[in-house]
Amino acid sequence: MSPRVSAAVARQTRASIVARAVATASVTGLEGLTIGRLATDLGISKSGLLGHFGTKEALQLAVLDAAGEIFWREVWEPVAATPAGLPRFRAVALSWLSYLERDVFPGGCLFVTAAIEFDDRPGPVRDAVLGYATRWQRELLWQLHRATDAGQLSPDTDPEQVVFELTGLVLTTHQALRLRRDPQAPRRARQALERLLAQAASC
Repeated sequence: MSPRVSAAVARQTRASIVARAVATASVTGLEGLTIGRLATDLGISKSGLLGHFGTKEALQLAVLDAAGEIFWREVWEPVAATPAGLPRFRAVALSWLSYLERDVFPGGCLFVTAAIEFDDRPGPVRDAVLGYATRWQRELLWQLHRATDAGQLSPDTDPEQVVFELTGLVLTTHQALRLRRDPQAPRRARQALERLLAQAASC
């Protein structure tokens, strides 16, 4: 086997491991990932699997990177062409709710699970989770600032408060869907979103 083919096979194997790990971690959490279980699921040896990452922490970070790409593709890209400001903020918020409703990850949003697991555990994994959350919040805030500058929202609007309430709405929806299996959760969430935006526009 040529070095080029060997490298391509290694990349494909690594991608398969990460894809399986993402699906597993959304259900069991990042700490629930075990080298043994993944190796068994994929039909490879533990040493062969570990050779692609070196440590469990490196595997967890690779899972977060892959989950971040999925989140961006599922939530942001479908509405990226929406005009900036309030229209895009609203579209992104609805897309975020749709992402939860469509069960993109089999166990719900992996980032919600990871935030609960690592919020009080300093280290690279917590830093990565916080980094994704911070970048997402920054993007939402940017759209609200654009909306205020364009006169789409009242100049008295507090963007930080709007994002805070939207995040709370998303987390409540996640729990209602995953824990209570509430079929009315998406409808209630969209109603709450429209109320939030109407209030911001009239402040």
